[in-house]
Amino acid sequence: MGTVAEQFIGVLRQAGVERIYGVVGDSLNPVVDAIRRIDGIEWVHVRNEEAGAFAAAAEAQVTGRLAVCAGSCGPGNTHLIQGLYDAHRSGAPVLALASHIPSAQIGTEFFQETHPERLFVECSHFCEMIGTAEQMPRVLRIAVQTAIGRGGVSVVVLPGDVAQQTAVHDTGHHDLLTRRGTLAPPAVQVAELAAALNRAEKVMLFCGAGVRHAREEVMRLAARTLAPVGHALRGKEWIQYDNPYDVGMSGLLGYGACYEAMHEADLVVLVGTDFPYDNFLPGRNTVQIDHDPARLGRRTPLALAVHGDVGETIRAVLPGVAQKTNRRYLDRMLAKHLKTLETVVEAYTHDIEHHLPIHPEYVADLVDELAADDAVFTVDTGMCNVWAARYLSPNGRRRIIGSFLHGSMANALPHAIGAQFAAPGRQVVSISGDGGLGMLLGELLTVRLHNLPVKIVVFDNSSLGMVKLEMLVDGMPDFGTDHAPVDYAAIAAAMGIGALRVENPSDVREALSTAFATSGPYLLDVVTDPDVLSMPPHITRRQVKGFALAASKIVLTGGVGRMLDMARANLRNIPRP
Repeated sequence: MGTVAEQFIGVLRQAGVERIYGVVGDSLNPVVDAIRRIDGIEWVHVRNEEAGAFAAAAEAQVTGRLAVCAGSCGPGNTHLIQGLYDAHRSGAPVLALASHIPSAQIGTEFFQETHPERLFVECSHFCEMIGTAEQMPRVLRIAVQTAIGRGGVSVVVLPGDVAQQTAVHDTGHHDLLTRRGTLAPPAVQVAELAAALNRAEKVMLFCGAGVRHAREEVMRLAARTLAPVGHALRGKEWIQYDNPYDVGMSGLLGYGACYEAMHEADLVVLVGTDFPYDNFLPGRNTVQIDHDPARLGRRTPLALAVHGDVGETIRAVLPGVAQKTNRRYLDRMLAKHLKTLETVVEAYTHDIEHHLPIHPEYVADLVDELAADDAVFTVDTGMCNVWAARYLSPNGRRRIIGSFLHGSMANALPHAIGAQFAAPGRQVVSISGDGGLGMLLGELLTVRLHNLPVKIVVFDNSSLGMVKLEMLVDGMPDFGTDHAPVDYAAIAAAMGIGALRVENPSDVREALSTAFATSGPYLLDVVTDPDVLSMPPHITRRQVKGFALAASKIVLTGGVGRMLDMARANLRNIPRP
């Protein structure tokens, strides 16, 4: 029957888990030894457990399946917490093993004692300790099903001595849920939604990550209601491409006419989004569709709450929705969207190929152009979020992963590690800020150890750019945001990673082409302008004064790259009388 540790790994294999990210040590050693002896699962050594949790979060988001990370007792598992918060808020099914001190010592303030069963409660749906062999395998299976079924983190706490005990119950065959089902909305809510859509003269759809499997349904609803379609950052990769109704993105990184369309509409439909910035929402005439009832109405008052899967709901409601014929509202929003993009493009592209230091927008635009059509981009929090939101062009095959809800620094590189393990045949590009990269710099050693072909593009401005912007818009002089330049390419080269430092804009295209063509890992350190802030090209003193993050409405207006071409095409394709 083997040990509890062997049984633990056996259950994970039944759930389809192929690897565990972590750092070996003391209370975790029995589990690591079980991995060594069991086929079909590998131990992925990272330099910091935080990175292991981020990697698991990215793997889960790329594959849609359960991913696992682990930390040894005390400091080992407390390192996990940032990545687990990120995974949980992103809805990524992740199981974390927090190994524990010897069970007889719990409660005595023993060496490295913490209480992980308390510590991780806030960033998990399930957090329980296995104190006896009799609790296995049932407790672990509950943890697995909770992470997959509810979408988020489960934590299992396991003392090292319990892991070494002989298993009591046979693992046997046990069917585990590995894919979630879809939820059909109540018929009465479908009827009320159809009536609301028919009554409204101007309908606007605002989409989040919940439209991932319902793109075609959203497009059909937009066509039926002649609705502008905007999106939150997490919805961008699923709904923005080839969208004849696209009016951009709302929020702190927003661009285009999304905000105006939302506030002018008679009915705003929040489609699969838990958009957190309520000050950007109209606060009236709003319908929300979500499979999670806890999200309904928690951001804004609702005229109607619809509990159901997005695709199922729209398929059910479409037969009852009349075709609208008045395009004036839609066409006006499309025109405004195009005008906004053109204004910002002109400001950001003037003499850009000769500007020193290098414009970060120029780098982001070339990354978008030269990266593979099915690339996975992982994006650091801060100004890298801005460049990704504005310049990376989704196409239905690309993925864009970041700490978009938790907002942790240093996520891009460890996310890239997990994404590359999950998709070894795909190009993975880490869009890293020098601040984020420096925080978990040791993970370059992880990339080298496993020879992962991750491409790391460092936007190196020797500054915490987003923090600088936050200070300036709050009326404070920026302080503590700038630091001495670092040659990250030299550091990467010393680790055995292909690398190049670029300081001239004329070299950026060739350098990116070289990086993307290299078979192994590659780091491109691009020295960018620290004074480039993601602000509109024309902004008044009064607007600057009112630019505070909590109060301003269209803080980072604009949007560029290939989105401009699509906006022009959408306007050209408007039917003419």
